[in-house]
Amino acid sequence: MIPTEDASARKREIEKKLKQEQETLSFIRENLEKSDQLTKGMVSILSSFESRLMQLENSIIPVHKQTENLQRLQENVDKTLSCMDHVISYYHVAKDTDRIIREGPTGRLDEYLACIAKIQKAVEYFQDNNPDSPELNTVKARFEKGKELLEAEFRSLLTRYSKPVPPILILDAISVDEELEVQEDVVLEHLPEAVLQDIICISGWLVEYGRNQDFMNVYFQIRSNQLDRSIKGLKDHFRKNSASSGILYSPAVQTKRKDTPTKKAPKRPVYIPGYDHDLRVKHHSEALIEKHGAAAGKDDVLDIEIDSYIHCISAFVKLAQSEYALLTEIIPEHHQKKTFDSLIQEALDNLMLEGDNIVSAARRAIMRHDYSAVLTIFPILRHLKMNKAEFDSTLQGTAASTKNKLPTLITSMETIGAKALEEFADSIKNDPDKEYNMPKDGTVHELTSNAILFLQQLLDFHETAGAMLASQETSSSASSYTSDFNKRLLSTYICKVLGNLQLNLLSKSKVYEDSALSAIFLHNNYNYILKSLEKSELIQLVTVTQKKAESSYRELIEQQIQMYQRSWLKVTEHLTDRNMPVFQPGTKLKDKERQVIKDKFKGFNDGLEDLCKTQKGWAIPDKEQRDFIRQAQRKVVSDAYRAFLQRCTNISFTKNPEKYHKYRPEEVEEMIEKLFDTSA
Repeated sequence: MIPTEDASARKREIEKKLKQEQETLSFIRENLEKSDQLTKGMVSILSSFESRLMQLENSIIPVHKQTENLQRLQENVDKTLSCMDHVISYYHVAKDTDRIIREGPTGRLDEYLACIAKIQKAVEYFQDNNPDSPELNTVKARFEKGKELLEAEFRSLLTRYSKPVPPILILDAISVDEELEVQEDVVLEHLPEAVLQDIICISGWLVEYGRNQDFMNVYFQIRSNQLDRSIKGLKDHFRKNSASSGILYSPAVQTKRKDTPTKKAPKRPVYIPGYDHDLRVKHHSEALIEKHGAAAGKDDVLDIEIDSYIHCISAFVKLAQSEYALLTEIIPEHHQKKTFDSLIQEALDNLMLEGDNIVSAARRAIMRHDYSAVLTIFPILRHLKMNKAEFDSTLQGTAASTKNKLPTLITSMETIGAKALEEFADSIKNDPDKEYNMPKDGTVHELTSNAILFLQQLLDFHETAGAMLASQETSSSASSYTSDFNKRLLSTYICKVLGNLQLNLLSKSKVYEDSALSAIFLHNNYNYILKSLEKSELIQLVTVTQKKAESSYRELIEQQIQMYQRSWLKVTEHLTDRNMPVFQPGTKLKDKERQVIKDKFKGFNDGLEDLCKTQKGWAIPDKEQRDFIRQAQRKVVSDAYRAFLQRCTNISFTKNPEKYHKYRPEEVEEMIEKLFDTSA
């Protein structure tokens, strides 16, 4: 049971807490009432605001809509005015651009093209919106006028600034400097850069907007003329310089050319080194000079023409390549090959015509049996074939008729050249044996020297000549030409010429009544042929098909020396023991025996004098051979004469021994030493 005191205390505590809770509850109630009052006041304010906002909205929205409509109307008005201004501007284009169009595009191409663009837009506007309006015809006419003036400006710029390339610049472009490891390409600038850009701009406009291809014809006509003039200018420059200074360029053989050109290599001499030209062997060359002196000038002119043509071929390739590079910047891609084909036609046709003329001249020379003149086509043919690959590359994409022009010319030259070679070989074989044309002293015949000269000159173009002969072969073995095959053909040809020459010389030698002079003649010619072969590369070519050619000529030479030595038998036969009387020392000879000895002395003296007198006028141009033959003959005669004198030492066969013993052995030797010497 809880004590009463504790219960009272607890009751008081509970009552105290209850009172506090009631006070708190009363505070909360009061606050809630205040909050309700505030809420009611706020609701009242918001209701009043909403009411006023609705009144404001009802007043503003109509104004806003009206303003929006006004703005839209304003925008429509502005757009309409702008469109009107734009449309009206088309009606004024013709007037606004009149002055610029009339004055042309010269010096202000960008401004001019801007005016053309305005006119073009006006044309498009009227075509789309008012195709029947007179203004369309006006702007169309103005557009066509503008286009015409652009075409005229295109022509004017090309004509005014297209100049022939200077000859010196062309020569620099086609020359090769062997001292430079890396060759510097010479740039051929045909048009100033600013002018070129204007031309490119006009070309682009004419293609895109002008719908006109006539300017391409204008382009190739003007550039074609300049290309042709450049080549002709080089030709004239080359002829003038060559004629005045005797200096020739030769690009067919790599040369270097800056300001000082190289001289043309001299032709091979007719007579080989080691020959004594102070002897009468000179008479052939002197006769040729006397006979053909007037033609020498023609030969020089022909050489100049040939070298000029070779240069022009090289120049054409370089110029055509630079023209194509220029053309690709100006002409649309799908028209470039056709335009280039037309551009090069005139210059190419002129070159091919000149080549045909050279072939015709060679053909006429063959008809006159002037085969050396045909050699002029060899440097040209070699140069054409050397440059054919680059030529073909340059003409790639042109018409077949254009690309076939050079191969056709090469074929013509090969055909006429091969014909000349064959007819030359036949002419060597069939050269007539004219007595008046034979050298009186038995020296080298003109036919021999000319044949060797021809072969030596042919040697300079051995690859070209071999290919030329191969081109005429129809056998299956010739289906694929090789360097070795061509070399064998040329070797066979040279051996044929030498064989024909040998046969003809043998026939000509029979013209001489004196067999000794005939032997000297053949000896001189055979020796000349052998020395000529040895001192040039001809011997290497000959031995390709005739391994023993050299020894064969040496045998022929030895045979002729032996034939010549037989002529001295009529002298030395008097010095033999035949019919020599047999006697004992101190025995007196009979008259008949004394006469035999007298006859031997007289026969020897007369024969020696006669032979020395005759053979002194003969010639052996080769000093080595001349000395060898003299010494051999001197020994034979001197030994026989000394032996004969020894046998006759103690024989008294005459009262006047000096009448018969006219010459001492030393004098005989001196007489023989003077053989083949017209100055003695």
